[in-house]
Amino acid sequence: MIQARALRGRVQDRAVDLGFAAGWRAVRALPQRPVLGIAGRLADRAARRDGDGIQQLRHNLRRVVGPLMPQHELDELVRAGARSYARYWVETFRLPSMPASAVTPRVEVTGYENIKAAHDAGKGVILVLPHMGNWDVAGMWLLSMGLPFTTVAERLKPDSLFRRFVEFREELGFEVLALTGGPPTAPILAQRLEAGGVVCLVGDRAFGSSGVQVDLFGEPALLPPGPAMLAARTGAALLAVGIWFTDRGWGIDVTAPIEAPAGGLAQRTRDLTAGVARAFEQQIAAHPEDWHMLQPIWMTDRAAARARRLAPAAEAG
Repeated sequence: MIQARALRGRVQDRAVDLGFAAGWRAVRALPQRPVLGIAGRLADRAARRDGDGIQQLRHNLRRVVGPLMPQHELDELVRAGARSYARYWVETFRLPSMPASAVTPRVEVTGYENIKAAHDAGKGVILVLPHMGNWDVAGMWLLSMGLPFTTVAERLKPDSLFRRFVEFREELGFEVLALTGGPPTAPILAQRLEAGGVVCLVGDRAFGSSGVQVDLFGEPALLPPGPAMLAARTGAALLAVGIWFTDRGWGIDVTAPIEAPAGGLAQRTRDLTAGVARAFEQQIAAHPEDWHMLQPIWMTDRAAARARRLAPAAEAG
């Protein structure tokens, strides 16, 4: 039976990988406008089906817009969010075939001077991003400004799919480290920062139970400690970056460096992460439809999700 389950797992993993590969080829081969139209209709269907991911997106966006937004307006925002997420995937599949010269002129940026000032001063720079817009486009723009950078990638299943995404980002010019497996990433990132390099990290979702509890849109949430801890350890500048879609292309907002009072590593990590949360609140609230967070990050949602995972085991016991 164990062998049968393992075989089914391998077959399922292979099917997922082949499905992504087929989608990757098809989306790159077809004209963009009809592909976006198809993706939009599929997103609308997903919003109507109201699966687990869409339900969580609705819960998350309700925190952003507050209790006074009428339900029909929230439903329309969720639909727009599903369409935005679909656009992200279409663009991700197409980016390897798009030259930077066709992408970066369509990027509108505010706050680039904050990156430049820190970099020109010889400091390392940590750019911390929520799951907004298209962060791969933001990476292409950063490279076009002459700023190579290092990032990390969450290990996906199957491993072949993970390798596809790593190779895709390496083709774009990113240095990509695996978040799990192999050597620890933190010392490598610290080396890059101490040498005055740039590191890009997603910072709005903590994995497991480790994280820093912060106030986010008025409720306790858990954010990852990594970006703030690296900044506290290395003295690198910590800047939050919001990204959103525009009719013409993409918008990017870079904050001034997030500061924290002097103190020990643990306290500075907490204070800097709280500063990241405040920056994210402003960036997400300005473009909530482009925040692609379909997982629980608030403490009450995380507890509910954990209870649902444990329920089958409790019933079986």
